[in-house]
Amino acid sequence: MRFILLLLPFLYLSPLATKPTSANVANHISYSVPVEDDKYPTPAENISRLFYVQRSPNINTIIYELNTKNNQLDPENPLHVYWLRYADKGQKEELNYIQRKFAYGVTTKPLGNDQYDVRFVSYKKFPLTLMKAGDGKYHIFATVNQKQLMLNRIFIKIEGGSFWLPNVVYVELKGTDPSTGKELTERFKP
Repeated sequence: MRFILLLLPFLYLSPLATKPTSANVANHISYSVPVEDDKYPTPAENISRLFYVQRSPNINTIIYELNTKNNQLDPENPLHVYWLRYADKGQKEELNYIQRKFAYGVTTKPLGNDQYDVRFVSYKKFPLTLMKAGDGKYHIFATVNQKQLMLNRIFIKIEGGSFWLPNVVYVELKGTDPSTGKELTERFKP
């Protein structure tokens, strides 16, 4: 029982513990102007980066990028996840065991045809797909509010609450419509 209590803060503080479910899909709001972007650094462009996660408690950022060996996607472990610790010195830092296994890590399963099912360890009900797009490059695809998007960013707005149970005001997903190239932003209140 103590072990479960020790893990609760990591599960509740996980950026994915509040993904949309059938019960809260009606709370989705589409809009075109992100509110929080000016307060958080945008990670430098990287050809391997797929998307990143930011949360309002601090400016540290979790990066999700392609994991390659000899310029080829590693089929056993196609994603590499790590921190950019902007609140410290901006250094790159690997996730620790608890973060990797219970909060920010991902599991992957090959689907064939250079496609992979990707799930966050903290919220396995939200499927993502790693596959090549029309540009011939790998991207992460998500379906949100019946719209497919190439995911670029997830932002979680937290106000108050406690270490054990933060008050998540909203979750914002930002990406690109693969058919039109138009930027899409979906926000929902969990």
